[in-house]
Amino acid sequence: MEHALFSPAVITALLVCLAAAMATTLGALTVFTSRDSNPRVLAIGLAFAGGAMVYISLVEIFWKAHTSFSDIYPDKEAYTAATLAFFAGILLLVLIDTLIPNPHNELTSPDKTDKSKLGRLGFLAAFAITAHNFPEGMATFFATLEDPVVGTSLAVAIGVHNVPEGISIAIPVYYATNDKKITFIACLFSGLAEPVGALIGYLILSQFLTPFVFGSVFGVIAGAMVFLAMDELLPTAKRYSSGHDTVYGMVIGMAVIALSLVLFR
Repeated sequence: MEHALFSPAVITALLVCLAAAMATTLGALTVFTSRDSNPRVLAIGLAFAGGAMVYISLVEIFWKAHTSFSDIYPDKEAYTAATLAFFAGILLLVLIDTLIPNPHNELTSPDKTDKSKLGRLGFLAAFAITAHNFPEGMATFFATLEDPVVGTSLAVAIGVHNVPEGISIAIPVYYATNDKKITFIACLFSGLAEPVGALIGYLILSQFLTPFVFGSVFGVIAGAMVFLAMDELLPTAKRYSSGHDTVYGMVIGMAVIALSLVLFR
């Protein structure tokens, strides 16, 4: 599969990848419609994002890790490798949490003292999602390069997934800064990781994109996203919620992602 850098096939693949990536910024636009810092909106938004991230990780990303490892290992060994990579991702965020003490356990109410903590939460989400977007960008790019129809279908599904990912960044950043520009840039930066990842894979890392590498990356990201949702997004949502808001938001987030998988599979 040889293509010149500026060939129509490569440009098309990059544009498809970029279109899917820009769906992340829609997450920022959804929170701009609410001008007041409503704690219930914050709770439901965080829970929605947490549910979406958990569902994506366990149903879609972990499955991708298992599938990649299956190309080189028998089924049992492939599943074992994906599981080890999953928990390696959890351990990675545990290490980060140890090195950078997490203040979320001190949150009690959405007052001014929470601003920096919410900002940290948003940028941690941006970091995890940015890392997640690199391999997704490469996957979309190479799928489109090989078969534009398959690649475009994958891009639509990833684009739908990127909306709740954008929400998981936008909600805490916007409530912390009350700055639409910063919020939009945070979402844009995370989304642009997809075409950047595609370019890196095409120009530099193509010879290293083995099934083992893909399996490891997807497994680690699945574990990291689950840990982030369970340790950061959902507990913070619960602190701001009333009644069953957290559960409702989480289930709705899962349902939206599940629907996207059903519609675009």
